[in-house]
Amino acid sequence: MKNILLPLLCCTFFLSCAQRTKKDDVAIKTPAERGYTTERIVDNLDNPWGMTWLPDGSILITEKSGTLLRIQNGEKWEVANLPEIYNRGQGGLLDIELHPNYEENGWLYITYASTEGGGNGGNTKLIRAKLENNALVQIEDLYKAMPNTSKGQHFGSRIEFDTEGYLYVTIGERGERDVNPQDITRDGGKVYRLHDDGRIPEDNPFVNDADAKKAIYTYGNRNPQGMALHPDTGEMWIHEHGPKGGDEINILKKGANYGWPVVSYGVNYSGTSFTDETSRPDMEQPIYYWVPSIAPCGMDFVTGDRYPEWTGHLLVGSLKFNYVELVKLKGNEVVGREKIAEGIGRVRNVKQAPDGYIYIAVEGDGLYKVVPN
Repeated sequence: MKNILLPLLCCTFFLSCAQRTKKDDVAIKTPAERGYTTERIVDNLDNPWGMTWLPDGSILITEKSGTLLRIQNGEKWEVANLPEIYNRGQGGLLDIELHPNYEENGWLYITYASTEGGGNGGNTKLIRAKLENNALVQIEDLYKAMPNTSKGQHFGSRIEFDTEGYLYVTIGERGERDVNPQDITRDGGKVYRLHDDGRIPEDNPFVNDADAKKAIYTYGNRNPQGMALHPDTGEMWIHEHGPKGGDEINILKKGANYGWPVVSYGVNYSGTSFTDETSRPDMEQPIYYWVPSIAPCGMDFVTGDRYPEWTGHLLVGSLKFNYVELVKLKGNEVVGREKIAEGIGRVRNVKQAPDGYIYIAVEGDGLYKVVPN
């Protein structure tokens, strides 16, 4: 474990109980010190979950309830011909991402909760489609997690491409803590890697295991709702919700087991313990974890020169504490934390757009742009 911090919640900031040093605190700056403002550019969004930008500058935003919006210059259009969305608990219309060669092939990738496959309830599904006249066309099924369940928690889900064109998608363990995440013959509690058309890569870690789900890239994950490609190393980073405490930042390694629920730095929501282990030799340690949980959602690396003091660091949204956290990095080590847009509301996503600006999607509110002074 590198630079483990065990912060205790105070009224305005967290102090490390492992090392009570200034660098371990979540820094809070005055408005004059911040050097930026937040400007709401889209209002009346219910639960904006995923967002991506088209080449013409318009924004595609998913709302968990099942609406896909295209927004440009203050105007909104609802995209038609979406598949049937299973809207229950944390499930619904989830993430959206463009193919890296979108301008050539026009493929959009979408995850959502689906009842496909029969049985009771639903599970996370990945599709791709094209956008014509504000409607989805040429919809193709790429992956559907099974079995379905009526449980309302832990659908994941984020989508990201790596530098070689492989497609990664996260699916939570669907509330089946003691069944799914450690079993590679079952979906849930995994990160999956696919070709862009849904085919299984021949070098995926479990393709030669007759009983395994061949799309699995990592397992032992709980509920990853943040994923971003490191702009320099090309490594795929995720964060995932812990239970009460133990939210984690992890770097994906092929075939790795991230331990849930065998090892954890969290406890049950009731405060009782479900494991007395925080590490095992055959399980990956997070590069960082939060205690108490911040309920992380959305994640991106800062690049470019619009925010020079933030470049190279990581942005993570907090659902629980209503801010964006700037996780300061030195290599793969967390060396500091700073609150960005404190009090903005429940942050469901934070991303840096092609125009270089950072955008924050807030539940029950709208979309904000971070504008340097």
